[in-house]
Amino acid sequence: MRRLVVPLVLAGSVLGCPVGPGYHRPPVDTPNDWRPPSPLEDTLRPFYDSLAAHPDTVPAAARDSTMPLADSMVKLMPPSPSADTAMARSIDWFALLQDTVLRRLVDTAIAENRTVRVAIATIDEFRADYGVAKGPLFPQITANGSAGRERIAFGGTPVTFDVYQVTGNVSWELDFWGRLRRSTQAAREDLLATEESRRVVVLSLISDVATAYLELRELDLDLDISRRTLESRRETLRLAQRRFQQGLISELDVRQFESQVADPAARVADFERQIVQKEDQLSILLGHHPANVPRGEPLPAVLSSIVVPHALPSSLLERRPDVRQAEAQLRAATARIGVAEAARLPTVTITGEYGTQATTASGLFKNNSDVYSILGGISVPIFSGGQYSNEVKAARARADQARYIYQQTVLTALQDAQDALIGLRASHDQLIAQQLQVTSLQSALHLATRRYDNGISSYLDVLDAQRSLFTAELSLAQVQRQELVSAVQLYKALGGGWPSDSTDGTGGSGAPGSPR
Repeated sequence: MRRLVVPLVLAGSVLGCPVGPGYHRPPVDTPNDWRPPSPLEDTLRPFYDSLAAHPDTVPAAARDSTMPLADSMVKLMPPSPSADTAMARSIDWFALLQDTVLRRLVDTAIAENRTVRVAIATIDEFRADYGVAKGPLFPQITANGSAGRERIAFGGTPVTFDVYQVTGNVSWELDFWGRLRRSTQAAREDLLATEESRRVVVLSLISDVATAYLELRELDLDLDISRRTLESRRETLRLAQRRFQQGLISELDVRQFESQVADPAARVADFERQIVQKEDQLSILLGHHPANVPRGEPLPAVLSSIVVPHALPSSLLERRPDVRQAEAQLRAATARIGVAEAARLPTVTITGEYGTQATTASGLFKNNSDVYSILGGISVPIFSGGQYSNEVKAARARADQARYIYQQTVLTALQDAQDALIGLRASHDQLIAQQLQVTSLQSALHLATRRYDNGISSYLDVLDAQRSLFTAELSLAQVQRQELVSAVQLYKALGGGWPSDSTDGTGGSGAPGSPR
């Protein structure tokens, strides 16, 4: 028996070679550098730089509307890194926004979000499938036992006897053509694709949590601005009513000031509604029921950590999990071509049985009770009505689809990164201009109020200055949030960020430490 098995095993391990094409990464037309700024942007660059250097663009001390602790507040994870949190840290997310509360919100979301848990369970499923695919590479061994009574007649007196048998059976397909190895390779790539899919889920979740949190902080700032404006206009109205009682102004002036109180009052109610709804949205992302969400740094403080790069190397797109997922799916589809091609070739199997048999249970495992058999078989497909050839064609077509999906994913990644980079640069310039406008309007309102109090100008100048400043302050809060969201989108577009010592692609011009 051993004399027959050893040569077959050596033949299966030495002579066998996988059929089907090997994987080669398809070419993708990626740019060597990012699109240069438009000529108009280059022309306006000195102007924006002069605005940035203007003393009035330095924002005033930011107000922090940190929520007080309450029993119904979302419970955050402790700031100790877990395996999932360590993965989030590895993609440089926490270098983006210097806000400890936001970091803990991300930790909580990664640990508690149900979509992430579904992705983890899916990985467990594909890991088990990979184990199933590897099983046929090894001999399949079973143990059998039987007991019974038999009656046999060969032309003479029938013979009746008891029979007891204990055997071990082995069955092994020799993988000459690599069908099983290709199938295992495809299952492994499916597992890798699923792991990348989980990273896609985590990356999107971090982006959603960060964006929702920044929108919440903008609403906090909007509410603070509206409340301050409401209180200021109420005070102005009280002064106007007093001047009217003294006969210094007309009733028309008082009515005009009254109308100006209604606008911020309505905004306060609207922003309070939006804050509750945004907290509910963020709570669901965290995997919790709707509750109050704690606050960290105000928007102006978080903005200080943002650095606007000139450009970013294209090679960083390989960090994107969706690109890696698409490539893993392409490798799996390529391996399945070999599985389909090997199905058309002969299948060589070894089957054997060895055990003991006796007419009594006590006679088992005695001398001269052993029984065995060993067989080598070959199965050659001759005619299948085109089934196997069409399976090969279908496998090749699926590989073509996976290749095109991979190439399209890379192109989409390039677009996302380019759009996010342009968006961050534009919002940065917009923030500079908006800050100067707010500072100027604050001075204008102060001057208009003094002129009105001294009887030099009319109440219309004050009302116009109040309206303009209120609108500009709300716009500034929106632009501050937009720059931070643009930074979040850029980090997401690059798979989580870029290394600080990156020097490829653009000669290091895209490193975060490079000045604007």
